[in-house]
Amino acid sequence: TSIGTGYDLTNSTFSPDGRNFQVEYASKAVENGGTAIGIRCKTGVVLAVEKIITSKLLKSGGNKRIASIDRNFGMISSGLVPDGRHLVSRARDEAASWRTSYKCPIPSSSLAFRVGSYVQAYTLYSSVRPFGVTTILAGWDSETESRVDGQVGSGPKAPLAGKTNGTKAGGPGLYMIEPSGLYWGYYGAATGKGRQTAKAELEKLDLPSGNLSLEQGVKEAARIIYAAHEDSKDKDFELEMSWVSSSDGPTKGRHEQVPKELLEQAETFAKRAMEGDDDEDTATGGGETMEL
Repeated sequence: TSIGTGYDLTNSTFSPDGRNFQVEYASKAVENGGTAIGIRCKTGVVLAVEKIITSKLLKSGGNKRIASIDRNFGMISSGLVPDGRHLVSRARDEAASWRTSYKCPIPSSSLAFRVGSYVQAYTLYSSVRPFGVTTILAGWDSETESRVDGQVGSGPKAPLAGKTNGTKAGGPGLYMIEPSGLYWGYYGAATGKGRQTAKAELEKLDLPSGNLSLEQGVKEAARIIYAAHEDSKDKDFELEMSWVSSSDGPTKGRHEQVPKELLEQAETFAKRAMEGDDDEDTATGGGETMEL
């Protein structure tokens, strides 16, 4: 008998070796979902997801998997789609609550903390189950002080609370929240069925150096999704992408869908890259045959 026998019946029970099997099962649900990635670039963040086409009757371009949480935030998830939609609704409530209390957009770290805490609460009680999704949050925290919601007049001369004059603030934010409620900040994040391939490709980009432009990030994201899809090449898919830039970038600090023209260019770049890899594999295979 397995050591987990009987210890996976409720969410609030640990096994003798300290494992929560319900959370592990939720992670398995994530592994069956389409690949989703996020790339933190020099002047923004790019989100991309592989939407497997399960029926020829589905409307092309519909059933969006990337959602806007606030003007400057986007969220993507992999795993059980209804669970992902519920977390989108919760994240929007948290962003709206912050605006009501503080009259400004919620910082990316605070949104990740609030959503992560909500997800973690669903691992504590036997009356609920963990969320079967891993979500990726992307946003841009304003680098300049903006007028608060409903502000009248010039406001106080002192800087906003927590900010010091002459210091750099804001910038891109990328966080991934797992079914356990654990979340980390990332330069590049990947989840879903093709996460291992995607992670390997993300590591090659040297993202911590901060030299990748937003436009190049869009092309690389498309290439990585196509590379991760190779393991499921017998299934058709749609590529959905969004981005958020700095206030002087292409999106003016807002989270938006990648323009259709740029998306098509990125897909063309990805397909050519995949064809080039296939040609290299064929040439390498031929050379080995000749040596034998």
